[in-house]
Amino acid sequence: MLLDVLQAAEAGGFTLIQDTVKCSGRGILKCFINAALKRGEDVHVLGFEASETEVCAGLDSSCVQKLYFHKGFPDPLGWMCRSSFTVDQLTSQHITKLIKDAQHAKTSVLVIDSLSFVLRHHDPVVICQRLQELRKGGDIKMIISLLHSDLHLQGVVGIVSHLASTVISVAPANYEHHTVAMTTRRTKSGKVMQEEEYFSVSEDATLSVQTKSRQSGHVQKEQDVAEADPTTNLTFNLRLSEEERKAKEKVALPFVFSQEKKSALLRPTPGSGRIVYEPDASDDFDEEDPDDDLDV
Repeated sequence: MLLDVLQAAEAGGFTLIQDTVKCSGRGILKCFINAALKRGEDVHVLGFEASETEVCAGLDSSCVQKLYFHKGFPDPLGWMCRSSFTVDQLTSQHITKLIKDAQHAKTSVLVIDSLSFVLRHHDPVVICQRLQELRKGGDIKMIISLLHSDLHLQGVVGIVSHLASTVISVAPANYEHHTVAMTTRRTKSGKVMQEEEYFSVSEDATLSVQTKSRQSGHVQKEQDVAEADPTTNLTFNLRLSEEERKAKEKVALPFVFSQEKKSALLRPTPGSGRIVYEPDASDDFDEEDPDDDLDV
């Protein structure tokens, strides 16, 4: 699935690459940039964390002229006026103007490197609204962004991930020089597809993918545990023989009454107890008004 997402050019798509301090997603971000350049698309990079030299290293030299780098790395907040693009300029109006001012301007791919720096200085809800406006605009064909998920609260990561059509979460793997990528893709019909794969990035920004398979030995071990009998090594017997079972069924339980015992308890016997009331002289009982002695 990772290669399909890399080669796809879905209009209005938003691909979010989530990484952590343990595993960087910048390599796979460069693969997306390289793939877009090879498709002949213009790529506009908003560079807040890496320089233009670092971003262009390893890309196809014949296509680099289609990459437009908007420098925000030296001064991303615009305090010293040393950057051509600042965090406050991440709006649909300003980015549309950047694309139209570029030579051979056409529908382009927008790369945000990285969205974490923007989210740390602006309200996440406002940034999500701006991203949604960029997706609906006709000048941006696709948005690709890097997000350092361990720098933000889980709620912030959640709302940005919900906005994305594809989320790629990278993590380290003990498998040669590969990295694990969990790709979650939402289609326009609402279907959600998910797949976990190994990948590696070469020096020329080429992506190699290998599907992650389960280890057969681990599966066999789970089956063996499920079929094991826990009563095999006990020093006492938990099962009854046929004779013991029959003897058990014949024993009357103390709280269960037999039919004979029920009949004996319910049968009236001579001299059974009765309550007889004989009124004495002090009783003032009026048959016409039984409640006459009550002060009502």
